[in-house]
Amino acid sequence: MDAWVRFSAQSQARERLCRAAQYACSLLGHTLQKSGASPELQKQIRQLEGHLSLGRKLLRLGTSADALESAKRAVHLSDVVLRFCITVSHLNRALYFACDNVLWAGKSGLAPSVDQEKWVQRSFRYYLFSLIMNLSRDAYEIRLLMEQESSVYSRRQKGSGAGVTGGIETWGSGVSGTPGGLRQLALKLQLQVLLLARVLRGHPPLLLDVVRNACDLFIPLDKLGLWHSGPGIVGLCGLISSILSILTLICPWLRLKP
Repeated sequence: MDAWVRFSAQSQARERLCRAAQYACSLLGHTLQKSGASPELQKQIRQLEGHLSLGRKLLRLGTSADALESAKRAVHLSDVVLRFCITVSHLNRALYFACDNVLWAGKSGLAPSVDQEKWVQRSFRYYLFSLIMNLSRDAYEIRLLMEQESSVYSRRQKGSGAGVTGGIETWGSGVSGTPGGLRQLALKLQLQVLLLARVLRGHPPLLLDVVRNACDLFIPLDKLGLWHSGPGIVGLCGLISSILSILTLICPWLRLKP
């Protein structure tokens, strides 16, 4: 109970819960439409989804300032690539939240003259750029960890009297019927895949961040018309990413740092 009280006391946690409920409604609405449910029930689900979306926008008022503060902290990171990716991501998030605030003002009636379609497109562009930076940061960290794992493996092989190349050749000696070059290429690819799986399995925060950003990527791509996924896929991906975000709030050690 204490953990739930601490969790629900966070405004970010309440926003994530609303987000999960919103995309669950989107997925449910798509399922009801496919199953031939009554139009009245489908209308109620769409209305609930709209209310949750508007409520999320209200909860995110002022979050642009938080994103700008995060960008200011990221500027001081020593790693150049991380500094660039994280700073640009936070700046785009700040612009995305600012557009979201304008949309809230328009939908709530405070600014009825707001061109909502234009601001929706603008906000999702900033959201897409932020996700691209997040995934670039994830790819960079994965590459660093894979190089570290490969270096450790090479030292172990040298210590045991066998090199990495020798290990690959030994592994490939049982493969027949393929040219030597293709066999070596296939074996190297298998080693890279196994190394990637080992890195992600050994670093749960990085794995969760990759899955969450990859799921979120479908949302702006669909809204901007760059990749039509459909409301079912968008709802499912949004629900998965929301659950993972909630999980990082409940278990802070699962949050990718810095």
